[in-house]
Amino acid sequence: MDLDAGRLTVRAALQRVNGKLQLVEPKTARSRRTIAFPAVAIEALRAHHVGQLEQRMSSKSWQETGLVFTTTVGTPLDPRNVTRQFQTLLEQAGLPRQRFHDLRHACASLLLAQGVHPRVVMETLGNSQISLTMDTYSHVMPSLQREAAD
Repeated sequence: MDLDAGRLTVRAALQRVNGKLQLVEPKTARSRRTIAFPAVAIEALRAHHVGQLEQRMSSKSWQETGLVFTTTVGTPLDPRNVTRQFQTLLEQAGLPRQRFHDLRHACASLLLAQGVHPRVVMETLGNSQISLTMDTYSHVMPSLQREAAD
C-alpha cells in the first residue's frame, strides 16, 4: 500500500491450504492489479496503520507479515472470523445478513451508478473481461439509461 500515492497493489491472495492460511499467487494476471483509493479510504487506512503500529509496539509476540489487516499479534485474519465479525457489525447496524463477498458487488454497483466507466470498474474488480463485468452488473444500467435520456 502506498498511502501517499493513494493506491494499493494486489500481489498475493490469502488462501487456506491443507488447513493452514498462507499467501498464494493471485488466480489470474488481472488479479494482480493496482487500485486507487478515495480520500476517505486513505484517511481510514492511515488511522488503521497508526493503530496497528501501536499494537506492534505493545505486543511481545508480534509477527511481522507485512499485511495491512492482521490479528492483534500480526498474523493473517482467518476469513471465518472476518465473516463472523462482519455479521455482528451488520446486526448492530440493523442491516440484513449478507455475505462478506457481497461488498464487492455493492462496490461495483455503486461505481457504475456514479457513472464510473465500466472498464475502470472491471480493472478495480480484477475481472478478466469487460463482458463479465457488464453481464454481472447489468441491473445497474437501466437507471443509467434513464439518466442519459433525461
